Amino acid sequence: MHSDIPTDPSNLLGQDESSSYIPADEDTEFLQRDELRPIRIGLELLKPELIQREEGIQSTIVVFGSARLHEPAAARHTLVLAEEEAARAPGDLGLQQRVAIARRQMGLAKYYDVAREFGSLVSSSCQIDGHCDYVIVTGGGPGIMEAANRGAADVNAKSIGLNITLPHEQYPNRYITPSLSFQFRYFAIRKMHFLIRAKALVAFPGGFGTLDELFETLTLLQTGKTESVQVVLIGRSFWDSLINWQVLVDNGLISQKDLQLFQYAETAKEAWDLITHHYGVTTK
Repeated sequence: MHSDIPTDPSNLLGQDESSSYIPADEDTEFLQRDELRPIRIGLELLKPELIQREEGIQSTIVVFGSARLHEPAAARHTLVLAEEEAARAPGDLGLQQRVAIARRQMGLAKYYDVAREFGSLVSSSCQIDGHCDYVIVTGGGPGIMEAANRGAADVNAKSIGLNITLPHEQYPNRYITPSLSFQFRYFAIRKMHFLIRAKALVAFPGGFGTLDELFETLTLLQTGKTESVQVVLIGRSFWDSLINWQVLVDNGLISQKDLQLFQYAETAKEAWDLITHHYGVTTK
């Protein structure tokens, strides 16, 4: 029989202190169990989706590029420090290599300015009268990603950052719109959010992360798994020195028409002109 007399809390023997007593949706330790991975994946997909809807984000342009490429002034400072250190130990080959890398990165630093200008140009052209089309979205980190978010912030426009938890510390750059700064646990869900609203992908010089996102997008386009996304590679000399696309064609590994899945640009305006021409966008 059930008693109608309420339990006296003083008679409890720790029942309400056990983790089993915590409601499932409030039990963070329980939610981290391996068996709960499908739930976490679903939540990670849904949360950014709902927030972007609430923020009125209609479409995006994804900007990829190295987190290690900084604005020219910072790159120049790094080069000067490397040269000074190497001068104090002229026989140290490691220091000489650091100088060589710093000098090359000084040459690539111009792309920080290009990415910043691109973010500004796109945002000022498309975020008008409350509309949020072609919103800049980046991986949320420093370098080229920061530059694109910064360009949007320069014209008081929204931009998105999709950060991810990594073994080393990583923080979102300060130019992302705070309400559109997201953190992901799973690369796969993060990649989905890059492309869900994407009209274009603009890839600047970068490392493994940039190449991963670029080839993932090209593969989806090649296999028809995503709708037409305009892919623009910034800096043809860099990309041609990095990837011999024609070798893939010559060996029958891709078709000649696959090389039409992307185009090249050198400046922010060239990249934006390619995208607007592709979609017939009218800008102010």
